[in-house]
Amino acid sequence: MSEWWLQPAAAEWPEQGRAAEARQAQLTKPAGSLGQMEKVVVHLAALQGRERPRVDAVSILLFAGDHGVAAEGVSAFPQAVTGQMLRNFASGGAAINVLARHLGARLEVYDLGLASPIEALPGVRHYRIAPGTANFAQQPAMTERELLSALAVGDQAATAAAERGCELLLGGEMGIGNTTSACALGAALCGLDPARLVGAGTGLDGPGIAHKLELVRRALALHGGLRDAPLHALRCLGGLEVAALTGAYISAAQRGVPVLVDGYITTAAALCAVRINPSIRPWLLFGHRSAEPGHRLLLDALDAEPLLDLGMRLGEGSGAAVAVSLLRSACALHSEMATFAEAAVAAAP
Repeated sequence: MSEWWLQPAAAEWPEQGRAAEARQAQLTKPAGSLGQMEKVVVHLAALQGRERPRVDAVSILLFAGDHGVAAEGVSAFPQAVTGQMLRNFASGGAAINVLARHLGARLEVYDLGLASPIEALPGVRHYRIAPGTANFAQQPAMTERELLSALAVGDQAATAAAERGCELLLGGEMGIGNTTSACALGAALCGLDPARLVGAGTGLDGPGIAHKLELVRRALALHGGLRDAPLHALRCLGGLEVAALTGAYISAAQRGVPVLVDGYITTAAALCAVRINPSIRPWLLFGHRSAEPGHRLLLDALDAEPLLDLGMRLGEGSGAAVAVSLLRSACALHSEMATFAEAAVAAAP
C-alpha cells in the first residue's frame, strides 16, 4: 500500500486571502471589532480560494470503536455504551443528530469495530475492522493491518465528502475509554507528564483518575519513546476511531477541504495527523476548548486558537457543530455588510 498519508496538502490561495483581508478593512465597522471572526473568514478565503468564503455544505463524519483499555475500568460507563450510542445515532436521538439537523449538515456514522458486534443499523456503515482495540497497557492497541485499515476508512470518507462538494468537514467520535487514549497520545507525542493530561473523562472520581493515570504511565513505559514516531504511537496507543479521524483529516487537507476539529479526542487525532504530515496544519480550524484539562495542552502544541470555550466535553463532534453557526455568521458578515463607500459612511483616518 502506498503511503498516501505523506502526500502534501492542497495549496492555499494567498491572493484570495489578501482580497478578503482588504474587504474586511472596508466594511462599516472599526478595524478588528469582530475579533476572531475576522481572522477566521480571511483564513477560510485563502483555503477555499474565494474572496467571500462560505460553509453551507457541511459534512460530519462520526467514527466509533471500542478500546481494550476499557477493561481496566478507566470509564464511568460500561463498554456496552458504545454500541448503545450507535443505535441512538441510527435512530436520530443523539446530540450530534440534533445539531446536524439544525445545521442542515450531512451526518455519516462509521462502526470501525465493537467488542460485542451489533446488528446492522440503518444509516451506519459497519466496517468491523477488529473487535475493538487491544489493551494498550499490555500490548499495542492495533496491528499494522488494523491501523492501515482504519486510516483508509477515514481517507475514503473524506474523499467522498470532497467529491460531493463539501465546504467544511467535521469529525466526531464515540468509544468508551477514548479519553485514556487521547491522554496517552498527547503525553507520548508532546513529551508531557501524563498527570497534566489525565482528567475525569465521562465522570471518574479522584481514585478513578489516579487509576487512569497509572495505566497511562504503564502504557508509556511499555511502548517506549514514541515522540518522533507518530504513526507508531497511533498504532500503539490510539483507537480505531482515532486512526480513522487521523486519516480523514489528512485526506481532507489533501483534497482542499477545510476541517473544523472538535474536542479532546479529535484534537489528539489532529495532533497525530499533523505530526504524520505537517503540511496539513493550515487546513485545520478548531471549534472549541473542552473542559478536559489535557485539551488545552494539545491545542497549545498545535498552536491552535479555538473559536469557543463553553466547558463542553460531550464529544460526538458536538462542540465543532455548535461552532459552525459562528463560522456561518462570520461568512455572512463578511459577504453582506456594506463597505464605507457603499454606505456613504466616513472611514477611519
